[in-house]
Amino acid sequence: QVQLVESGGGLVQAGGSLRLSCAASGRTFSMFAMGWFRQAPGKERELVAAITRGGGMTYYADSVKGRFTISRDNAKNTVYLQMSSLKPEDTDVYYCAAGWTYSSGDYYTTPRGYDYWGQGTQVTVSS
Repeated sequence: QVQLVESGGGLVQAGGSLRLSCAASGRTFSMFAMGWFRQAPGKERELVAAITRGGGMTYYADSVKGRFTISRDNAKNTVYLQMSSLKPEDTDVYYCAAGWTYSSGDYYTTPRGYDYWGQGTQVTVSS
């Protein structure tokens, strides 16, 4: 079992920055690929960014490329999402997720690949 707890959400003006953190406890964090998703009411959960077990490879949705950065610190069992140049359309509930993987080069781009989810943190960007 893995428990994930997100933090760092809040209200920010357009053009501002936020850093989300996701602290993991339980099983070996370094065996999990990690992802950040976001979801608005009535919409499907959307992958924002993903990272492999060791952090060597990352994936970004086209809508956030060049603005968001995913990283992880396996010694601290934490994954981060640095968000810059925020736009009102980035307003959503953001979730971190952990997916078990046998390969250090894998990450998952759909929710089905992830085994554990955090409770979510609200990000609101005002115009």
